Amino acid sequence: MIDIITDIDGFRRGDRALVVVPILRGERTHREAQDVRQEAVGLAEAIQLEVVQSGVVTVNSPVPATLMGKGQVAQFGELIAQEQITLVIVDHTLSPVQQRNLEKDWKCKVIDRTGLILDIFGARARTKEGQLQVELASLSYQKSRLVRSWTHLERQRGGFGFLGGPGESQLEIDRRLINHRISKLKEELTQVRRTRGLQREARVRAEHPTIALVGYTNAGKSSLFNRLTGADVMAKDMLFATLDPTMRGIKLPSGREAVLSDTVGFISDLPTHLIEAFRATLEEVQLADIILHVRDITHPESGAQKEAVLNILAELGVGHNDKRLIEVMNKIDLLPPDERENLERYADRSTDDAVLLEHHEGMAPEGAGGFASISAMNGEGIEALLQLLDRKLSASRKVYEIEVPLTDGAALSWLHAHGKVLKIRDTKTKSHLSLEMSAADYGRYQSRFGRKADKHES
Repeated sequence: MIDIITDIDGFRRGDRALVVVPILRGERTHREAQDVRQEAVGLAEAIQLEVVQSGVVTVNSPVPATLMGKGQVAQFGELIAQEQITLVIVDHTLSPVQQRNLEKDWKCKVIDRTGLILDIFGARARTKEGQLQVELASLSYQKSRLVRSWTHLERQRGGFGFLGGPGESQLEIDRRLINHRISKLKEELTQVRRTRGLQREARVRAEHPTIALVGYTNAGKSSLFNRLTGADVMAKDMLFATLDPTMRGIKLPSGREAVLSDTVGFISDLPTHLIEAFRATLEEVQLADIILHVRDITHPESGAQKEAVLNILAELGVGHNDKRLIEVMNKIDLLPPDERENLERYADRSTDDAVLLEHHEGMAPEGAGGFASISAMNGEGIEALLQLLDRKLSASRKVYEIEVPLTDGAALSWLHAHGKVLKIRDTKTKSHLSLEMSAADYGRYQSRFGRKADKHES
């Protein structure tokens, strides 16, 4: 069965495209497939393709040669010829053989979901690091597809030396060249990782905790980043509007400073090549003090999007119950009044412990470290979120009673810069401070200034 939905929305630059969403038995319901279809169309439009039509096709038994059955392939072939379509996007993983056979049958270019996402990332990467990561992912993907990517692979190349011995095929040469380039890219990204490590150490020395933003693409991460930092990162209602990571400083209500990191948006079935290539960037998430999981609470598949993000985080070593995770329900300004009131009531009741939202499918934080409801667009809930961040960062801090000679200006200045002064009492010769700071900062104070506090309490 093929369910075709006409989807013409004005002229778009680039190829005339058809989006095909296969439903394999046990993978998706028909309703879920329609949401996936809309997402796939959004991905295509994100790189300015003209999506002429999109279709959902049920595949009861996958065909090794073409994934879909002969009748389905033929029906789409008629549509492709009729609409003069030059590009077909199959929103599923295609083997190299399936991709090649579909191109022969349909007489146009065919790409799968992985190829589409790689194209988007390639178009969006702006920094040198981002370009390296995308190239590595693309080459890793292409290496298995040389059989369909080149027209001259059957030719044999003679000669001598390492440039191609007798009988070496063009396929082998291309694969060897790709492997060499992959090795070079990995070396360059290793250097990027070292540089990031040095930058991270500098932030630790400056005592600036890191807060990482994660979330499904188009959940509003960049809008929240701009709202919290006053930055001007591109934030559009478009999938993968931003790709390269951005970091800015923010000041919390207590006066404490932190570093906010905006990362690439996640998506379901994110290609393994991309996860591996972006590990250097995603280390910021792994090592962050707090992880804000930004969710579009208005999306009909919000629960499924949450699971996709949590699964990718799990691949990075961040478990579902990680106490650093705070769920941030975004776009509450778009909710109906009754749903919004119910959500805000749960937010008001939330603590640093898990909050079980029993009446909202897919909204249970599952042991995460907090919960907030906001609108990054108009600023609602932002102050409460900042206060929650302050409380989280203070959770591991203790209150210390410290005496410092009034003549030791350096020590007094250091304590004021790295701790939150709760009470101060001066005598003729000493300053008695009651202040809150982390155990690590207290140890640094003792090491640097050679003093011990009279007492401390949790």
